Amino acid sequence: MTASRSLKIFLSYAFDDRDRVKKLHAYLSAQGAKPWLDTEQLLPGQDWKMEIGRVLDESDVILLCLTKRSVGKEGYVQKELRLALDRALEMPEGRIFLIPARLEECEIPYSLKSYQWVDLFADGGMERLLKALDLRAKQVGAKPLTSADAPPPGIKADQPKKKPKRKPSSGTVVNIQGDVTGSTIVIGDDNKVDTD
Repeated sequence: MTASRSLKIFLSYAFDDRDRVKKLHAYLSAQGAKPWLDTEQLLPGQDWKMEIGRVLDESDVILLCLTKRSVGKEGYVQKELRLALDRALEMPEGRIFLIPARLEECEIPYSLKSYQWVDLFADGGMERLLKALDLRAKQVGAKPLTSADAPPPGIKADQPKKKPKRKPSSGTVVNIQGDVTGSTIVIGDDNKVDTD
């Protein structure tokens, strides 16, 4: 039987990190998940505390987006963390449910140290997150996510994009006959020289 529903992901974050988390929300949506973000899903007039509690209860995964600001900030983000930890206690052992995801280099809160975290700012971080989400989708009977080659723009915080490594030259020897004074010698793949 083919899974027909999308994986429900609750995105917990500090308000100061909303721009990066919005990009993560868009990326996860494009992968076929159903991420929940307060700034996108809460409607005017809704009781936001009640709605957040309801969505936490209905989520398949809680993704805790951690930064230096969020781990040290007082307020509702800490309450969400405690609610998520309480909900995680209801899960059978070995289930993926609570995923700490660092958006930048920061300290992991003591209460989360027993959970393996993922660094979304590091190479391969997004791919590791997608693997964990796919495993969780299988556990709850949801559709697997579509893996993409590149992480979403803006998730890797303050990291310059690396250029792909080129293969070293094959060491091909070219025999040149005659005088080469004033000639241009080009080494490497995909090089072109105009002979006008």
